[in-house]
Amino acid sequence: MAYTDLEPITGTIISVTNGSDCCSQMMSVNTNNGIVNFMITPDTHVIENRRLRPGLFVAAFYDRTLPVPLIFPPQYQAQIVTVLMRNEQVMIGEFDRNLIARDNSLQLTVSRSTNTETLNGQNFNCSLSGRTLLVYYSTTTRSIPPQTTPRKIVVLC
Repeated sequence: MAYTDLEPITGTIISVTNGSDCCSQMMSVNTNNGIVNFMITPDTHVIENRRLRPGLFVAAFYDRTLPVPLIFPPQYQAQIVTVLMRNEQVMIGEFDRNLIARDNSLQLTVSRSTNTETLNGQNFNCSLSGRTLLVYYSTTTRSIPPQTTPRKIVVLC
């Protein structure tokens, strides 16, 4: 799976129910465009191993290259799920040596307060350039590309 093929959907969890077996769950999320369901399987990465429960504001990433059933509400296989803070945004992108996203959508200014870790929660102390990053941020400048100092960066090795 290419992390750059992942597309986020954000919203508030309405319910989490058991799936067809005891190892999977169905998570219903209320988004600005209505309800979206996500299958959570043992292969789904839940950042910080947070327990998913109703009321949490989350971003669920699905692989946009995979086929999806034509049902309503839409249902996707979640690849990554993360809990967001109020007014927080998240994106996955490849960043160059100047920490500018390949699609020129964001430029990062990393500070000492930025928490940088790997997908499994370990500290990451190497260069971020040329890597695919999951970036948590709240405010950006109005420049092109917009600049931000992220709260947290997860390196998708």
